[in-house]
Amino acid sequence: MADRFRLPPLNSLRVFHAVVRHRSLREAAEELYVSPQAVGQQIRLLEDALGIVLMEREGRGIRLTEKAITLSHYVNAGFEEFEEGIRRVTGPRERDRINLNVSPYFGTRYLMPRLGEFRSAVPDAEIGLTTMIDLVDLERDQIDVAVQWGYGERKDVQSHLLMRDPKIICCRPEMAERLTRPADILQFNLLQPARSKRLWPDILRFLGVDAPQLDRSLTFDDAATMRRATYQGLGVGLISALDAQEDIASGKLVAPLGSNVLDGMPPENVPGFYLITTKTRLRAKHVAALHRWLLEQDWQEAQAPDRL
Repeated sequence: MADRFRLPPLNSLRVFHAVVRHRSLREAAEELYVSPQAVGQQIRLLEDALGIVLMEREGRGIRLTEKAITLSHYVNAGFEEFEEGIRRVTGPRERDRINLNVSPYFGTRYLMPRLGEFRSAVPDAEIGLTTMIDLVDLERDQIDVAVQWGYGERKDVQSHLLMRDPKIICCRPEMAERLTRPADILQFNLLQPARSKRLWPDILRFLGVDAPQLDRSLTFDDAATMRRATYQGLGVGLISALDAQEDIASGKLVAPLGSNVLDGMPPENVPGFYLITTKTRLRAKHVAALHRWLLEQDWQEAQAPDRL
């Protein structure tokens, strides 16, 4: 029987795990209650044990090498396994609480109307429902399942697209008189979500507008604030379809280029709501049941009204 592969010291892997999450020796040291020098020593010990370079100095910070990024996925999964195993043997019974975090817009527009069905999916579990605009760190924030807005680029979690979030270009009616062709957009402030600096550039590129730099832009943390800013005439906003249909019908806003001008954009350039979790968390029965229910829903049903 061949000898088993010799693993590096567990403590050095624990330190590496902390440094990768924080992208900082100092912040990792604060978490571990040791000095930054001790953290650096453990990283060098791990590099010597593996015979590879994991981190390189970059100004005052560090840069992970490709091998470090690859290793980090496996180390993170390993520590999640440790955490789940400890929960199972020390808890009085299988976890019966689920921590679910959702994008505020998704929660209000799509989840709340189905709250009764949602609750019946896991009737025996306590569900802690929170909303968060910022990118969720499942481990740091103690979240089991999350629904986040974006493009599904995260590689550290299991990610499934629930639905796309197509936008409609909207503005105040009086502004629409000066906005008759795509290039006219650049006369105004462009209101954009803080979570995506690529949304307007992708849209302008699709419309054939050359805009190397977006100098006239305002950034907002959430969809509701951007919507209010569009009402107030602070610029041209990108409004989610359901909101835009309501606002156009009420006369608050107009779609100067037409509600369907962005139809046909490449799917990879259209943001959406993604369901994220990890394999380890799905081993808990209640978490798996809620995750399955979220995947099985036809979230597009909420977009049934025709565009105006």
